[in-house]
Amino acid sequence: MIEFKDVSVKYASGVGALNKINLTINDGDFAFVVGSSGAGKSTMIKLVLKEIEATSGTVIVNGFNLKKLKRRKIPTLRRTIGVVFQDFRLIPTMTVYENVAFVLRVIDAPKKYIKSRVPYVIGLVGLSHKMKSYPNELSGGEQQRVALARALVNDPSLIIADEPTGNVDPALSYEIVGLLKGINECGTTILMVTHEHDIVRHFGGRIINLNAGNIVFDEVIGGVNEAEQH
Repeated sequence: MIEFKDVSVKYASGVGALNKINLTINDGDFAFVVGSSGAGKSTMIKLVLKEIEATSGTVIVNGFNLKKLKRRKIPTLRRTIGVVFQDFRLIPTMTVYENVAFVLRVIDAPKKYIKSRVPYVIGLVGLSHKMKSYPNELSGGEQQRVALARALVNDPSLIIADEPTGNVDPALSYEIVGLLKGINECGTTILMVTHEHDIVRHFGGRIINLNAGNIVFDEVIGGVNEAEQH
């Protein structure tokens, strides 16, 4: 769960990035965050990951009050969150399997768990046949699916997808969001930042629209039904 209570962020330059934002994203929600460049989307993500501090107000993420969270506890918070980036951020010298396993190795997960969990998650994103491939041998869509597997492998309660379709072609964009929707249906909370309004209209759901640091729209809209898709 994510809760923003009267959250403002003002950068040292004097730019106000968020203005007294109030927002609750409940466990199991799927929410799109939309808005033009500079609307405050990236600031919101940085707050949730505790990469920056709120100037005022309270941010609560997965039970952690970020204002009171000690520096040494930040890794504990981040282990409850999976992040999918626009630019994939895969390690080029590692295979698909190694890229995904790396997340678990960093936190000293048992070897037996890694051996069962990693192939399972790679299978979930449809890449079992590419486990030994390196990132440069994969298409953009496949690389993004590896990034999604990596975000999933630690079984986080929340996944943040930051422009996950920005570097894949339109057909694959729908596939990536479809995968995220499937993950959400299994109970994981998803917060997806995007500027692709076609995707948002297609899938529907909760839309949070930011403009100049303010929430100007926060409602659930219907998506395109099956009949209209074909």
